[in-house]
Amino acid sequence: MSEKIMVEFTIEPFTDGTPGHHVTRAIAAVESLGIAVHIGPFGSTFIAETEIATEAIAVLSRMAYDNGATHITIDTEKVG
Repeated sequence: MSEKIMVEFTIEPFTDGTPGHHVTRAIAAVESLGIAVHIGPFGSTFIAETEIATEAIAVLSRMAYDNGATHITIDTEKVG
């Protein structure tokens, strides 16, 4: 039985309306790993097996900072 982690994240600077490249490219990088990302009004989330989730967090962080992010908030929780 594989464990899963829920990852909730917010990438700043926050732009109301249309997210900047620092957000869209980070999300696309996570999705390229086969992970569906739910984009919400106050943050985005995804659920993945622990091994994939930790890789996704690294990819997300790298892409966000490489594209102009100034701050990333990440919260994780074991969900199964």
